[in-house]
Amino acid sequence: MVKIKSIGIEAIGTYIPEERHTAEYISSKSGTPVEILKTKMGLMSKSVPGNDDHTVAMGVKAAKIAIERAGINPAEDIDVVIWAGEVYAEHPMQTYAIKFQNEIGATKAWAFDVNQRCGTIVVAMILAKALMLTHGYKRIIIGSGYRNSDLIDYENIRTRFMHDLAASGVAMILRLDYDRNIVLEGSVISDGQFSEDVYVPAGGTVMPISCEAIEKKLIYLDVTDPEGLKERLDRLSMQNFLKVVDDSLEKSGYSRKDIDYLGLIRMKRSAFEFVANELGVDPYKQSTYFEEWGHMGQNDAIVSIEEGLKDGKIKDGDLVVLTAAGIGWSWNAMTIKWGSL
Repeated sequence: MVKIKSIGIEAIGTYIPEERHTAEYISSKSGTPVEILKTKMGLMSKSVPGNDDHTVAMGVKAAKIAIERAGINPAEDIDVVIWAGEVYAEHPMQTYAIKFQNEIGATKAWAFDVNQRCGTIVVAMILAKALMLTHGYKRIIIGSGYRNSDLIDYENIRTRFMHDLAASGVAMILRLDYDRNIVLEGSVISDGQFSEDVYVPAGGTVMPISCEAIEKKLIYLDVTDPEGLKERLDRLSMQNFLKVVDDSLEKSGYSRKDIDYLGLIRMKRSAFEFVANELGVDPYKQSTYFEEWGHMGQNDAIVSIEEGLKDGKIKDGDLVVLTAAGIGWSWNAMTIKWGSL
């Protein structure tokens, strides 16, 4: 019998800027009452980038932490680099993975970008695992930076549900034949009916950047049909969250009752609590809610692992499930057996 090789998480790294927008500040700019921000949205403050906190730069800061924790030489030990961060980054039309590769010193590796908005970390983990199993790569690093907070106009009430967009950098090193923190199976749903609902109107080929576009604030994220989007999402979103988690668990040989820690993407407090409770998880004892940092996009998953470990919520032998959902729309889940097999 051929033994299936294991893929384990050798190290992670996170970086969260010190700068903050408080609920009071966001309220003053948006008109949303402070109490609504703090209670319904569950937002006390959010991280925003400092002067040097560019998208790839934040991913690099996190990667250097992960590399140090793993005790490896990036020039010799990293085979592939996957950029799972945002395309809103230092300069348009760069291949961010190659920039990231250069700045962490992974000179032997080859690199590529992948993006599915907030679902990208899970997608990158699925791709990395497949590459390692089929091509025998020993180590792959996944890097991400996120500062889509820049693309939010607080005065636009159509994007109120995204006023918590924040900033951070994360990295994860996956290792072949590593018997700790085993990456099991993932699941993804994408639904193209939402593909034209949320985007930045100006800056592409349909509407190039112009003075008029800037004056009309068309360089920020917007929602084309807020009521229609809410109606369609309300019918599907929560059930799709549960569906991808169940699918990821089943393919990994587990079920809801086996979940020890749920790395939920940040969302409004009621939705966060609903998903956790539906999955049989205590939302605050078996997960982490980012009320001080906001929603860091695809980075939420890795930050949740970091915080879960710090707080003792994740222990050796625990079954960890990461979740995500991204505009477009996608829903994602990944199951991990933490610690030793």
